[in-house]
Amino acid sequence: MNTIQTRRSIRKFKPCDVSRTDIEKIVDAARLAPSAKNRQPWKFIAYTGAQKDKLLDIMGESLQKEQQQHALLPHSQNGLPDAFNTLGIMRTAPVVIVVINTNAASPFEPIDADSRITELCDTLSIGAAIENMLLAAAELDLGTLWIANTCYAYNDLAEFVGHKGQLACAVAVGYPDESPSQRPRKPLADILEFRT
Repeated sequence: MNTIQTRRSIRKFKPCDVSRTDIEKIVDAARLAPSAKNRQPWKFIAYTGAQKDKLLDIMGESLQKEQQQHALLPHSQNGLPDAFNTLGIMRTAPVVIVVINTNAASPFEPIDADSRITELCDTLSIGAAIENMLLAAAELDLGTLWIANTCYAYNDLAEFVGHKGQLACAVAVGYPDESPSQRPRKPLADILEFRT
């Protein structure tokens, strides 16, 4: 409970490398998460150094393209400034882990209701795996930022990653260079309802 209560999203990282061993520990924690029908629909690709820079250069070019053309997410343009901010944060993190849903396709492709339910269950499973990653990283005194803004650059990032499946998100990892306060949470009374 202490790690759950004290974990924070980190947006400032120290310029220190993260060991391969610590990355393996974080992803091993993800691997232990529960998953729907035990499908374990995840693949984790850790980017560091020049490969991370190339990944983020592609994201930056794609965000610029989306800003100019509004083609991928035309009704979500108000989120683009935050996506550019997130890209800057990702550049300062020594590690960016791309998370793939191995059982799903691009979110821009139509699917039937049965496939949608499977995709939803697998997405929930990936969420559980990512939470395990964040908590394991916190226990190693590492900071993380769970990133969904990859959606604005989806097609170009997916092509660069080159892995069959759905690019679910990314997680920036590094040693924190800030100690943010806890952000507001809804009161328990507002979110919990008993029916007996």
